[in-house]
Amino acid sequence: MVTAAENEALFKQTDILTVDVGSETQDVLVYQTGKNIENCPKLVMPSQTQLVAGQIRRATQQRHSIYLYGHVMGGGANFKALRQHLAAGLKVYATEQAAYTFNDNLNKVRQMGIELVEAPPADADKIWLGDIDLPAFQQALAAFDQPLPAQLAIAVQDHGFSAEESNRTLRFRLWKEFIDQGGVLRDLVFTGQIPEVYTRMKAVREIAPGAVLTDTGTAAVLGITADPTVRPQLGKGLIAVNIGNAHTLAAAIRGQRVYGLFEHHTGMLNTTSLASLVKRLQNNELTHEEIYNAGGHGAALHPDMGPGWDYIAVTGPRRAMAKPLGWHEAAPYGDMMLTGCFGLLIGLGVI
Repeated sequence: MVTAAENEALFKQTDILTVDVGSETQDVLVYQTGKNIENCPKLVMPSQTQLVAGQIRRATQQRHSIYLYGHVMGGGANFKALRQHLAAGLKVYATEQAAYTFNDNLNKVRQMGIELVEAPPADADKIWLGDIDLPAFQQALAAFDQPLPAQLAIAVQDHGFSAEESNRTLRFRLWKEFIDQGGVLRDLVFTGQIPEVYTRMKAVREIAPGAVLTDTGTAAVLGITADPTVRPQLGKGLIAVNIGNAHTLAAAIRGQRVYGLFEHHTGMLNTTSLASLVKRLQNNELTHEEIYNAGGHGAALHPDMGPGWDYIAVTGPRRAMAKPLGWHEAAPYGDMMLTGCFGLLIGLGVI
């Protein structure tokens, strides 16, 4: 049996393609052994959900039916485009696996107007679904004479699978269980078996066998700790805030442990409301109901959380929301957009 220390040593000697998959962008760092991280190849490109949405919109403009196949993947832009396609009176066909992108309950998928099939209708545009397009990465890197690493580490936001519970309810139940069980972030970086509930991560593992998987929230919080100004604060404890394009996550972290967090939809926040929620988290006053009833995912605080969370660091593409608040803007290795990629490398013990 390979020990954790042996795993770390192996990853440190391995080139790794790290990808942080978001709602707007997919942020890519090719970790190459023997190089300063600042000199490693990097990309910030539109995410797969944006690319799929574009294909659906083109089919809508051309009045074509569409056939969705491949894997369950992240929603967002593609779901919006799909609804517009259906509203235009056009046909949507999908395999079961692709259909899970839009709801974990296939009866609800059918009620939307999506017809579940296994073979593509002759007159439908074929659109592949998946969070990671390996041929695209290979082509992009080959243009600069760079090989595609055999080892991948990928972060996706996985709400978990349930045909009964809402995504918001299940996602936060999983966060609460994690905090109650000790809240060690690196436990959520899956180098081996992925828990059955995380179907989106498992779908990425099907595309890229052997890939390391974690949640984008986990990757962001770990990545913030790579900032040289933040790292000395870990002993005392800090609030790490990731203001993403779609979701905002704030976590109280000390050492390697998360003591409390909340997650909300970024579009429902502004500078004032964000400051208030973070202050209530600092003071150990925030409740799950407060976030959930406002349309967010929720909040979870461990009974041992206690006081002492004065330092706040922020990252994420929408971090300008927090600029008036004077929080430290984390930029590990000088690149805020790759915070999640650095978090993946921390989770593997590489940096």
